[in-house]
Amino acid sequence: MIRRETPDDHRAVRGVHTRAFGDGERIPGLVEALRVAKAATAPLSFVATVDDRVVGHVLLSAARLDAPRRIVDVLTLSPLGVLPEFQRQGIGARLVAHALAAAEGQGVPLVFLEGSPHYYGTRGFENAGAAGFRSPSLRIPEAAFQVARLSAHEPWMTGTFVYSEVFWAFDCVGLRDPEA
Repeated sequence: MIRRETPDDHRAVRGVHTRAFGDGERIPGLVEALRVAKAATAPLSFVATVDDRVVGHVLLSAARLDAPRRIVDVLTLSPLGVLPEFQRQGIGARLVAHALAAAEGQGVPLVFLEGSPHYYGTRGFENAGAAGFRSPSLRIPEAAFQVARLSAHEPWMTGTFVYSEVFWAFDCVGLRDPEA
């Protein structure tokens, strides 16, 4: 089952990301900071549960697109985490689909992420550079810079993607491996 995250889920979500990413406090800290960061758009946070146990989590948070006409409010899909023992069962894919449907429902035009083009390319994302968007950092491998164009997207909405300050503060910009 996929549902909105509640405050009662915070500890379990921390555990999901600690185990899924294995990099200490960086990703759990990012999630906690994004929950409370001031932003134009409130974060959308969803958990996947199996027998009432939180086994996966996805977060959409506010970002911007520096477009020629004006700044556009967009979302970032990050992080997406699933407990190791529940991976490769379609839980991550269902979380991504649910997150994109929620963004669509809010009239968001674009959702950006860094990730595997093989994984996200079959889930509504495409190479952002090839679609006319500029990466916010040289540390992001070209293949990993992905975008989902939703129905509110208009052709003039191109330009430079801008992460929120929280991603920079937690050094969460730039993948070392685009297949990660």
